[in-house]
Parts: sequence; C-alpha cells; structure tokens
Amino acid sequence: MINLSMLEKKLDELFQLDRFGSDPAFSRFIPMVYDPIGFDWRNVFHHKFTQQFNGLMLEGAEEVSNVFLAVFPTDDVLTKFLDQSQEGDLLFMHHPLFMECGDPRGAWGKGFVPIKEHFIDAVREKKLSIYTCHMPMDVNKKVGTSISIAEAFHATVVDSFFEECGLICEIPETNTEALIRKSLQIFDIPYVDFEGRHLSKINRIAIVAGCGDKVSAMKEAEEKGAQAYITGEVHCHIDNDYGRQRYQQMMEYVNQTSMSLIGVSHAASEFLVKKTQMKNWLEKHFDIHCILLPQDKWWR
Repeated sequence: MINLSMLEKKLDELFQLDRFGSDPAFSRFIPMVYDPIGFDWRNVFHHKFTQQFNGLMLEGAEEVSNVFLAVFPTDDVLTKFLDQSQEGDLLFMHHPLFMECGDPRGAWGKGFVPIKEHFIDAVREKKLSIYTCHMPMDVNKKVGTSISIAEAFHATVVDSFFEECGLICEIPETNTEALIRKSLQIFDIPYVDFEGRHLSKINRIAIVAGCGDKVSAMKEAEEKGAQAYITGEVHCHIDNDYGRQRYQQMMEYVNQTSMSLIGVSHAASEFLVKKTQMKNWLEKHFDIHCILLPQDKWWR
C-alpha cells in the first residue's frame, strides 16, 4: 500500500510532467470531445490535469493498494477496473479518452469518444483514482512506449525521428516474414496491418508506438536507412473526411516506399510498456500490486 500523493509525485517526476507543460494532443481533444456534450470536465477532473492534460485525472482515496495498467478507457477496461478494484486503487492509462482507431479487417472507427459519464460517476463514488500520461511517456527513454518495443525486439537504438517519438534501431539480420511473426508474438495480436515491400534482409528498423501513420514520419525514417517500420497504425481507419484523406495519402506513399510497413494496432503497441517497463518500475519502487487490463479486442 502507498500514499496516493507520493505515487503521484514519483510518477510526475519520472515523466517530467512540469517540464512538458500542456499535452499538445489532449489539450485539444478533451475540450473537443466533452464541450459539445455539456460535460463539466473542468470541475470534475483534477485541477492540475485540466492545465497539463497529463497526470492525476480523477482523485480518489489516499491509500492505494493496487495499480491497474491499461491504454484506453474502453468500456471493457473500465468495467473490469470497477469490478476488480477496492477503494483507493488507481488506474494508470496512456490515454484519457478512448480512440476508436478502426480495424484493418473490419469496421472503421469514430476517432476520440468521451468516457461515459456513468463510468466517471462510479469511479468517483468508489473513491478510485485515474492517472494518465501521453506524450511524456511516448518520448521517455526509461519507461516509454517506443523504447519498450525496441527492448522487446532486442534492438539497439542508433537514432531518433518524428520529434523524438520514433526510434531508429539496429537488429540482427532478419526478413519481413520473421518480423511479422515476431510482432504477432510480442503484441499478442491476431494479425498485422501490412503494406510496402517484403524484404529478405532487414537489419535496421524504425519504431514508433501509437499513431505512426504519417507519411512525413515514414519518409524521415526511410531517409535514415530504415528497412522496416513498426508502428501501431499503418493506416488511419477513422471514418470521417480526415481519416479518408489520411488513408488516401498513405496509399499513394506505400506504392513508392522501399520499407516493410507493419502495423500492430494502436492499443497493443502502447500496452507493451505497461506490461513490461511500467509494471516493473512500479513493483521495484513501491510495495504495490500491479494488475494488467488488456483490451478485449486490440483492433477496434
């Protein structure tokens, strides 16, 4: 068991939240999602969170016995958290909103959607806490979304790209098919989203967790010698004009690239850090029990 204030302080220090200031993504997305439905998020969410959009989002009881680890606040994740937790427990997610990214073999998604209000009410009633960390975790080199992927592939980081979110790595020589098999195993996913070239020799890869589906980032990685590009999303499968435009841009690029492009799902790519580095860090530094909350479906 640990004091919530101490846990919050140590997490804030690990991810240097004060140095980062306001999260560039969720400072836009949270108002965009909650304001139109009239949810008073500025008064419901922790005051500091409404300024930084990272850190302690909902504050519960002061004594924490268990930390639950997840990526998105999906209905199934929140239901399991509420069912399995006790007063004071904390849910640590990468995102404060659920992002329906879509399924490359199924339905396209809606993009960012709000947490249903009855879940927020239930979390507050049970005196539970929610902590989220987005960009500061993406670029962290100790406990980070992309560095955890490099660690899983036994890769050596030699450079970065995509504003420090992506890593250029050297790996023992392999091929496209072997990389796909390894990805299925590491991320525990049923299939990958593949585009580009099938290569017989690969020894330099680009890694970027989450939304790596940006042509400019892929071109930058290719210019730095990457032969394969491993990311959460190869394509944007969000069912709106923005998503369709992004999809078309990517289709034009994949016909030109020399790389193997391997998408492992946004959620699965970012869950890896939770079940490896984050869990290990928490258990090493605190007398705390960590409980993993994988999503029922990685592609959704």
